[in-house]
Amino acid sequence: MRRATTPSSPPGGAGRPAPRGAAARLADWSVRHRRSAVIGWLLFVVLATALGGMAGLTEPTDSEQSVRDSARATAILEDAGIDEPPAESVMVTSPDKGGWRAAADEVVRAVRATGEVEHVREPVPAADDRAGLIGFRMREETDGADEGPIDKVLGAVDRVRDAHAGEGVEIRQYGEASAMKWLNGILGDDFAKAEWTAVPLALGILLVAFGALVAALLPVALALTAFLAANGILALVSGALHIDETTNSVMLLMGLAVGVDYCLFYLRRERDERAAGRDPESALRIAAATSGRAVLVSGLTVMVAMAGMFFSGLLLFKGFAVATILVVCIAMLGSVTILPALLSWLGDRVEKGKVPFLGGRRRDRAAGRRKPAGRISGALLRPVLAAPGVCAVLAAVAMLALAAPALGMKTEQLSLDKQMPKDAGLRIDAEKIGERFPGGPAPARVVLKADDVRAPETRAALAEFTETVRGDSGHFGRGVETAVHAGQDVAVIDVPLAGDGTDATSLAALKVLRERIVPDTLGPVAADGQVYTTGELAGSEDFKDQLKEGIVPVLVFITTVTFLLMLVCFRSVPVALASIVLNLLSVGAAYGVMTAVFQHGWGASLFGTEAVGAIESWMPLFVLVVLFGLSMDYHVFVVSRIREARDRGMSTREAIGDGIRATASAVTGAALIMVAVFAVFATLSMQDMKQMGVGLSVAVLLDATVVRMVLLPAVLMLLGERSWYLPRALRGLPHLAHGDAGGEETVGPDGFDVADGSGRRTSGQGAGAAPRDAWGTGPGGHAGPRSGERPPERIG
Repeated sequence: MRRATTPSSPPGGAGRPAPRGAAARLADWSVRHRRSAVIGWLLFVVLATALGGMAGLTEPTDSEQSVRDSARATAILEDAGIDEPPAESVMVTSPDKGGWRAAADEVVRAVRATGEVEHVREPVPAADDRAGLIGFRMREETDGADEGPIDKVLGAVDRVRDAHAGEGVEIRQYGEASAMKWLNGILGDDFAKAEWTAVPLALGILLVAFGALVAALLPVALALTAFLAANGILALVSGALHIDETTNSVMLLMGLAVGVDYCLFYLRRERDERAAGRDPESALRIAAATSGRAVLVSGLTVMVAMAGMFFSGLLLFKGFAVATILVVCIAMLGSVTILPALLSWLGDRVEKGKVPFLGGRRRDRAAGRRKPAGRISGALLRPVLAAPGVCAVLAAVAMLALAAPALGMKTEQLSLDKQMPKDAGLRIDAEKIGERFPGGPAPARVVLKADDVRAPETRAALAEFTETVRGDSGHFGRGVETAVHAGQDVAVIDVPLAGDGTDATSLAALKVLRERIVPDTLGPVAADGQVYTTGELAGSEDFKDQLKEGIVPVLVFITTVTFLLMLVCFRSVPVALASIVLNLLSVGAAYGVMTAVFQHGWGASLFGTEAVGAIESWMPLFVLVVLFGLSMDYHVFVVSRIREARDRGMSTREAIGDGIRATASAVTGAALIMVAVFAVFATLSMQDMKQMGVGLSVAVLLDATVVRMVLLPAVLMLLGERSWYLPRALRGLPHLAHGDAGGEETVGPDGFDVADGSGRRTSGQGAGAAPRDAWGTGPGGHAGPRSGERPPERIG
């Protein structure tokens, strides 16, 4: 045995070795300076929130939110200072031919009388002369008005509608201004609903998990403060990188999910160690060295996955990346600093506010009536360990079956009318107008920048373009409108597309417009070729094409970096590969469920939604990145516990059983919280929020059950000892301990080595001898030497 020397007092305190690992060192500092840690955290949150509130969120311009030709067209208008007021359409129908005309004339007079509109067009009759479409644009809004301009216009149309009630005349209105009015109102309501529903849900689940109010409040409080701080910092960052307002909802979702999860895992380990008989200080140190370390690894993995969104080439995703990285980073740091400080301060008071009939198992353990851990998970795990091949095949087939509908996934940027609930009046009006006047509510827009828009050749080109479009009734609707801005040498032409605005007919019309008519007629007179087509359908197609290009580098980045992180963390090539494959299965299943529900309508009523025929364009990439990040929460915690058991000398089979049973309760609680939070978003009004909520909640549920409880242990069982294979060339990778080791090598009072990197005694440990924990604490929970004993000696 090596010669022992008497150490000087280590940084962690007299007779106690210095903690090993970043998480343990952070916890050690926070515990020793808990007043500074708590006050510093509160000051940070208040300061970040206050500064962010003063700065305000800087949102992107229309051209920044667009891509490709749509962005170029919008940039021409922005550079020229042309502020295109929102367009509105009013359709008047009657059962008789021409019976709509009197009411239509009244609508024209009424909207003009408001003084809030311009460019009011004479009604365009439908082919059967049983309907007419009136188009106009809103003027710019005036500041300080008690009633918004669109409210005045809507009121004027309502009065005409009321005057003709009972005559069989129907009047419907839809446009950018009326849709934005609905959107602005619903966004605020939805955000408040998400905030005030998700938080109580998470708190309720934590109450069931811990059986005590104080223990349940800690994770929620930390998650909310992390969100507030991140929200403030995001506002400051938005001055340099403009952020869309919908990012706040995404950040709330991620903040609650990871913030609560990290605290839950940390707190659960601390309580388990207390239940095993350790004193509060020792239990907290073990939690810091194990769950704290897993929090850092998991948080880093999530942030790296989120960083992949920077490769998409889309400002929306860059904003998502910044927001999620901020909130995950803050939640992660809070979990390994402020949480141990609070737990140290609270001590046994963390059990305050016990809920009747809950937490009984915890109290039984404290009283010495220890029950077998993981009884339910053990029963579920037993067939997996007995027949891993059969279970792996069945689970994989089930996941692939759920993923199968994704092969026919169709994506598009959902228009505002599709974002609305099916029974929303505005959506019904938009659909009815589109049936009678294809492309009317959402025409394609051609933007021309000419050297001289007043030149004869330019005017002739514009006339030829209009004549060509009007002559092609198979691709284009009626009512082509041209606006010439002579001072800026810009012309803007609205072209109604045939079809419903998103179907194959509309796509064919857009292709004809972009590839043939625009280049042939307007291309020769465009200054430096600056003539582009935008609009809802064109913008959706441009966005979708950009995503198709961006998703490949994003996928390559996150899979490569995740593989490398798992390889370094677990020193195992099979485990790192399994991490990627299992995550891809979860993502595929999420895609399949989203496609089945929202594109085909299969089981849509079960989720309280309806089919819209497509998935929001940004959803697949967003779900991929988020699930790759969040699923690592479970993966890191479960595999860390398996590796911890393996490092204690168990066989792989025993380690799998021990690790799964030890983490089953925490993983189940964490998954329930994530599913609950995501499910809240599935109840919101906006279709994209519904898709995100359903996709993520189903995927997390599958990931925490089928993947982590069946596929992961089955794969590790099939691999056996090969699960920990590491090529000789990679054995120089850093060795990260997975047990409760956190200190230097020491010799305990009885002469045994402790804390060898796995929590085992390394010399002189006889059969059946109980290991000490990372800080020299024995199973009785006595930290450091008792009075009268020599302090532990450090090995020289």
